[in-house]
Amino acid sequence: MVRRRRSLADDSGAVLIEGLLVVPILMLVMAAMVELGFLMFQWNQTVKAMQIGARQLAVSDPILANLDAFAEDLGDIDAGRPMPAAIVTVSCGAGAAACDADGMGRLIEGSDGVCDPDLAGSVSGMCDFFPVISADNVRVTYERAGLGYVGRPAGPVLTIRVESVGLTFDFLMLDALIGANVITMPAHAVTITSEDLSSVGTPP
Repeated sequence: MVRRRRSLADDSGAVLIEGLLVVPILMLVMAAMVELGFLMFQWNQTVKAMQIGARQLAVSDPILANLDAFAEDLGDIDAGRPMPAAIVTVSCGAGAAACDADGMGRLIEGSDGVCDPDLAGSVSGMCDFFPVISADNVRVTYERAGLGYVGRPAGPVLTIRVESVGLTFDFLMLDALIGANVITMPAHAVTITSEDLSSVGTPP
């Protein structure tokens, strides 16, 4: 009887049991924090790449096949008159018509044609900031929204939107637990107003 009471009162090993219960939970929480941090990093890099792409397009030759759609209704309007209020939108890239191959290559890889942020003396491309991005993940939209005037020497004033399409996040550790290897990142869009739309200083 005494031995049974002593056995019931003996709490040696309780800490080990508690540790075995708590440690897996702590490891799961830490893994989730690592995954979340990596996910937020990739989202941030995606946004930065979109910003770089939009800024580059604002001062570069349009990567559309042509700009005829923005001038179809301007034939009877005298030069110097305000642009019509009608909104004209043309997109190319992921999920749309193909963009100019050279222009898209310059947008993605920069002037050096390589995804390497360490190369100096070149114009950075989108993949220099986020190497995962390719032409299949970028959609570019040019929109005429009534800004500027007809016959503007620097070309029409367009609103340019660059957005990510189909980028995914690959889990490092939690894929087996949540039953998913990848998740699709939300689309990120950056909008900017065009400047001269010329890579060499000559209006289109």
